[in-house]
Amino acid sequence: MADVRIRKRRRLRSKDIRAYSEEISSALGVEVFSEDDPVDMAEGSDFDLLFVSGSILGMVHGGRAFITVRGALRYRPERRHVTVDMGAVPFVTKGADIMSPGIVDADRSIEAGDLVWIRDERNMVPLAVGESLMSGEEMVSAGSGKAVLNLHHVGDRLWKHEEP
Repeated sequence: MADVRIRKRRRLRSKDIRAYSEEISSALGVEVFSEDDPVDMAEGSDFDLLFVSGSILGMVHGGRAFITVRGALRYRPERRHVTVDMGAVPFVTKGADIMSPGIVDADRSIEAGDLVWIRDERNMVPLAVGESLMSGEEMVSAGSGKAVLNLHHVGDRLWKHEEP
């Protein structure tokens, strides 16, 4: 197991599960876990983690709930995506922030400060989750600068925590 520090894991009440689920669902445009699912919250190394049926599918960063990369793989969100070219993929999966020149498309409803998920242009597979530093329109049109702060990516400690 990877060295993710998980502390104070506890089962959430139905109303808390519903609040997190509604927040994530409204941001992403898809239904995620429900209050009937067993959902735990724990303190992680970098942010709070949401365990859904034993898997880390959500996180709470800066008081806002969002999905992890595994959550994006399971729920297949429709909104808040940033698409990068294939040349950016090796850098993103090593934890690099996402730069504007590598972005080929982005959800136009993204505002600066929103939590977003990053995917590659060929396979549309989730690669990372981050915090946008500019709007979706700016990401696509800007020729330079950092667009998304990478918070969690494929291959990091949180990803490896669930590997056998």
